[in-house]
Amino acid sequence: MEIRYSPNPKDYQRLNTDELRAAFLIESLFAPGKLELIYTDADRAITGSVVPTDAAILLSADAELRAAYFCERRELGVLNVGGEGAIEVDGKVFPMAKLDCLYIGRGSQKISFTSRNANDPAAFFLLSYPAHTAYPTTHAQKKDATPVELGTLADANRRTIFKYIHAGGIKSCQLVMGFTQLQEGSVWNTMPAHTHTRRSEIYLYFDLTPKQRVMHFMGLPQQTRHLIVSNRQAIISPSWSIHSGCGTGAYTFCWAMGGENQAFDDMDPAPVEQLR
Repeated sequence: MEIRYSPNPKDYQRLNTDELRAAFLIESLFAPGKLELIYTDADRAITGSVVPTDAAILLSADAELRAAYFCERRELGVLNVGGEGAIEVDGKVFPMAKLDCLYIGRGSQKISFTSRNANDPAAFFLLSYPAHTAYPTTHAQKKDATPVELGTLADANRRTIFKYIHAGGIKSCQLVMGFTQLQEGSVWNTMPAHTHTRRSEIYLYFDLTPKQRVMHFMGLPQQTRHLIVSNRQAIISPSWSIHSGCGTGAYTFCWAMGGENQAFDDMDPAPVEQLR
């Protein structure tokens, strides 16, 4: 397990591009046949990926967790962004098509991941936060999500938000998770931008072509920076940072967060005219 410590809002302003990327961008996800886990001190979130090929991959509890098993004191959200697969949780198998979500509750002991076809493997994106109680492990398909239509083609931000794990959907302790799909011709997400001091957030950008990129805007509203992000790369967004993107074409991204509350609209606005 890789461990990362986030720069504070003052020190981050002195970082160069390579240092910003090393602190906030996760480039190592989705290696075939591997489990990848990155621990951040931002609300003690763990971000990761699993890409099973010929054999099942077991979710282990690394020594850093000081736990008998991964979900001993944690909850876990999983979104499949690849081919068909399955997740087995304590003997129960959950088929996972692309864009299916699985919430795995605290106390779940044996968790393993498989792909239906090694030549088109599942690509499981993981996000975990500490949990104070147990909620049932719950599976959801795209049709089960709560969709919200936002934006306009005139503003190049026509998009659909699909909510999976949230106060009105799959129950959890603090984890909130879903994804957003941009319509063809739209490139902007989360603009006007915002922060939420009470929660950290992780963005995973996916379904980009090899030549596409997203310019992800981050940082204090009056001290913004940007990072260039490729397909299946993730951004760690601490509570003090905006998180917004503009792509060279349409894309999809998973948003997932945890912290003090689960109120989706608990945001501190950062109007465009105040950004610098």
